[in-house]
Amino acid sequence: MRSILEALYCGEIRPEETIMPIDPEYRVLNRKISEAMKIWEKKLSAQEFSQLEELLDLRSKSGSMHSTASFIRGFQLGALMITEVYAARNEIVGG
Repeated sequence: MRSILEALYCGEIRPEETIMPIDPEYRVLNRKISEAMKIWEKKLSAQEFSQLEELLDLRSKSGSMHSTASFIRGFQLGALMITEVYAARNEIVGG
């Protein structure tokens, strides 16, 4: 069995591909988005709808970049907290 670090290094751990929000509102929102896209597809010309899709793709990429940065910052903060707790270990346990 590989360690977590080995699996991460070898690309076997890809959290962005397996994250599924458990908030029930997530599915509702996605359904509303799909319904709205169908409505806009009927209202707009093919070219206009294509431009809308491109805009939404750009927005999605932007959101993904923000999520990546948030994950990294959160991981860094968590690691710093662990080092701080470990550094204070001797003060707490008296040794």
